[in-house]
Amino acid sequence: MRPRIVLASQSPSRLAVLTAAGVTPLVAPADVDERAIEAQYDSPRDVVEALAVAKASAVAAAFPNDVIIGGDSMLLIDGQLHGKPYTAAETVRRWHAQAGRAGELLTGHCLIYRGSSFIDTGRTTVHFADATAADIDAYAATGEPFGCAGAFTLEALGGWFIDRIEGDPSGVIGLSLPVVRRGLYALGFTVSDFWSASDDG
Repeated sequence: MRPRIVLASQSPSRLAVLTAAGVTPLVAPADVDERAIEAQYDSPRDVVEALAVAKASAVAAAFPNDVIIGGDSMLLIDGQLHGKPYTAAETVRRWHAQAGRAGELLTGHCLIYRGSSFIDTGRTTVHFADATAADIDAYAATGEPFGCAGAFTLEALGGWFIDRIEGDPSGVIGLSLPVVRRGLYALGFTVSDFWSASDDG
């Protein structure tokens, strides 16, 4: 039986990236203590990669013959990492701080296959629009950004407030296809091995 891709995440955006790219993964969300992991590292890249490794490792034993993908994204601005805002008030606060400015979206990736692993981070610069206070309030009221790193989406309502990006669009959405491609190559696969692969094996 050919290996499947297992996505160790409940993120609908990461699932959508893979699905649009021709892969139907198994979804097995990992349960890890993200705050405790973040507290162990100082480097932004180390933080997102450690989170990705923790997520992939948490489910790898249950799928010993499949390719596990763990990922985590955070926005780096003013030297500080920002994850999900979770609330309308925090979304508004974040947007007033980042509107009209640029930040770097870091997406850590970990691919695991039969004990071998590939770890890397995708980096994309995001230029935020100088959104009005009324639009910031309205966007926060939708709830859309609550579960999104940096309090924004690129592919949905948040796209109104992104002037441009420099880098990989899929990485901003949640999973960098170029990084995943390099990881699959490093583990001995081609990308097309997984096209139209589904959980029925």
